[in-house]
Amino acid sequence: MWTAQDEAIERLAERPRILVIGLGGAGGDIIADLESSDLPGSIDLLAVNTDSVHLKGLKVRNRMLVGEAELHGRGGGGDRARVRMAMEGEEEKLKGLLRKYHLVFVIAGMGGGTGSALLPYVTGICRSVDALCVPVAILPFEVELQTNTQRRENSRGALQELIALGGMLLVLSNEKLRRFESEPFREVLRMRSTYLKELVQSVVDMVDHPSEINVDLGHVRRLIEEAGISTLMVAEGHYSDPEALVHQAIEESFLDFEIVSPGPVLLHMEGGSNLSLRTHHSILEAFRAGLHEPREFTFGTRIRGERSEVVRVTAIMGQIGAAAVNRLLGARPLQIK
Repeated sequence: MWTAQDEAIERLAERPRILVIGLGGAGGDIIADLESSDLPGSIDLLAVNTDSVHLKGLKVRNRMLVGEAELHGRGGGGDRARVRMAMEGEEEKLKGLLRKYHLVFVIAGMGGGTGSALLPYVTGICRSVDALCVPVAILPFEVELQTNTQRRENSRGALQELIALGGMLLVLSNEKLRRFESEPFREVLRMRSTYLKELVQSVVDMVDHPSEINVDLGHVRRLIEEAGISTLMVAEGHYSDPEALVHQAIEESFLDFEIVSPGPVLLHMEGGSNLSLRTHHSILEAFRAGLHEPREFTFGTRIRGERSEVVRVTAIMGQIGAAAVNRLLGARPLQIK
């Protein structure tokens, strides 16, 4: 017999609703790249900007022009204060949108007026309506920070606001793209978008399907709310070489981080039906060692139905240092006590 309890279980067991927002020019371009990728339909995408011309040129389904009354669709001209003033009438509209989602990724390039102003603003609104928010700040190339005072101050101001808000903050540095400097510029930016897609997809996979050792949205919420400056690592490879997986996760990241001392780690592993307990343990131990023996190490495991020699590992590590952030803020590397 179908009962009210059954109805509650069905309602509460719905898949998490997930939104990825790209703010400003760089954020909008990333949303356009994600739109053309194979992200699952359960993830909604939205480009937000003060620049109507840029929005019009994006091949995206969902766009939002903000600050229209003050900026007339012409962008913020690099002025964070002007963009924030123009957003005063937009708060309720954004709250109504964000209340629909369980998890929101908010991505913006730092340095310009719109992304630098809106990333802390939208992150704060997300948290005010209890939407779980992962802000991703993309820092300019070092030469921009060294030679352009406005871009440096915009980046610094946005980071200070984001850190003051608390919770998770992912910092991606464009400087890390320079290891691909012989590749065409647009292709390198697409690689950055692909990396962000993998991060989003990995977190979604972690919470969207039941596992043999489960990591649910509650685990992710707890870490995200407490994490501070963080990194999100993804690795995929043959299960026989755990050290190669650790190297890939740490060294091939586009995120800017330094493991100064071990913060809390949430790790999720996905493997085939032939993944043995010994191999599973070896991979966990390799990550524990590679991440400097974190004092809090939570893990989950999902076993696919088919045999496979490939495992995929996603790790979220909180309370870390970030070299570019410390240089911008003039701070010493974060020390975790």
